[in-house]
Amino acid sequence: MLYYLFTYLDQHFDFPGAGVFRYISFRAAMALIFALIISTVFGGRIIEWIRKKQIGETIRELGLEGQSQKAGTPTMGGIIILLAILIPVLLFTKLHNVYVVLMIITTLWLGFLGFLDDYIKVFKKNKEGLKGKFKIIGQVGIGIIVGVVLYYHPNVVIRERIVSNKQDAWAAAKDTPMEKPEIQIPTYSTIDEKSLKTTIPFMKHNELDYGSFIAWLCDDCWKYGWVVFIPVVILIVTAVSNGANITDGIDGLAAGTSAIIGVALAIFAYVSGNFVFADYLNIMYIPYSGELVVFMAAFIGACVGFLWYNTFPAQIFMGDTGSLMIGGIIAVCAICIRKELLIPVLCGIFFIENLSVILQVAYFKYQKKKRGLEYAQQHRLFRMAPLHHHYQKSGIHEAKIVVRFLIVGIILAALTFITLKLR
Repeated sequence: MLYYLFTYLDQHFDFPGAGVFRYISFRAAMALIFALIISTVFGGRIIEWIRKKQIGETIRELGLEGQSQKAGTPTMGGIIILLAILIPVLLFTKLHNVYVVLMIITTLWLGFLGFLDDYIKVFKKNKEGLKGKFKIIGQVGIGIIVGVVLYYHPNVVIRERIVSNKQDAWAAAKDTPMEKPEIQIPTYSTIDEKSLKTTIPFMKHNELDYGSFIAWLCDDCWKYGWVVFIPVVILIVTAVSNGANITDGIDGLAAGTSAIIGVALAIFAYVSGNFVFADYLNIMYIPYSGELVVFMAAFIGACVGFLWYNTFPAQIFMGDTGSLMIGGIIAVCAICIRKELLIPVLCGIFFIENLSVILQVAYFKYQKKKRGLEYAQQHRLFRMAPLHHHYQKSGIHEAKIVVRFLIVGIILAALTFITLKLR
């Protein structure tokens, strides 16, 4: 909103300083600051309100150290994150930008889905919360919306790179004993094109068109790449939101990890939406995607501000209201800037947490079938899943686990930056 106000003042009244709102860097910085202020200053008041309403977490007895002390800790803290994201976004972004609209819809959709789950757990006293099938339906629903919008919206485009080869005249002569190597001069097309191309990490020719998966079926089948693209979007949104949900098991882990991932995605969005940096780094140029930097700045500020109250010992838990939402935001942002294939690396903490649960269940079922229930119970793959609980069972304090996981998250984020040139 402020963007439109100050743009109007700048154009019609030459208002001093109003032109600064044209710069993404300035608006991103303001969004970050506002998100931090909202989540820290007003977050405390929200926690007090939640505590008065006696919205406390019901803790299952898992035999973990310090677990019983967490009983009654306020939950639904995801409301703080949601407000700290949306208010700066509404103030500082271009609200007509398709990527911003899509991110707002994702935030509200998955935030509401998580709120329903928390509401059932807290107010209905049902530990199971929202039934799994309804969660999946909600995640699939937003996945379909994201996939369809990205496929059909006219402003979701890229600009193709054009490479021209030149040789010096002397090298073209037949009697020249040694030819000078070709000089490749990359540039971008001036025409925006609809495309389902995405970025493949660690490869020299690093673009993949989803239509290529079915192009072999017939001459025009590449046009139906949405048949592959939309299911991939659904899978990614569901997997990452569930991964964030599973990671939210000890104080500060999900929020801290998400903030690190948010920084990486904000940088990727900035270079992908900036013609100069995209050309220098030889990456895909995505018009209009730079506005995602402002959204992700608000996301980072909200997560870091929430850590003020969520670090050990936590004064509030984000609940599914927060965890499903932040996972969905990360997934959709990565898809918008064509970096979704980097998710297993960038979101490696989420990935390994998810994988540990899958492996634990699969191994238990295998041992139960082969050697019986008693043997399976005594010989589990991990002491407890997800992975952070395994380390807790091993006697490591949860604060130390969180710090170590965050260090790993930083290393993984740095590794994704290396992919910009390592190919």
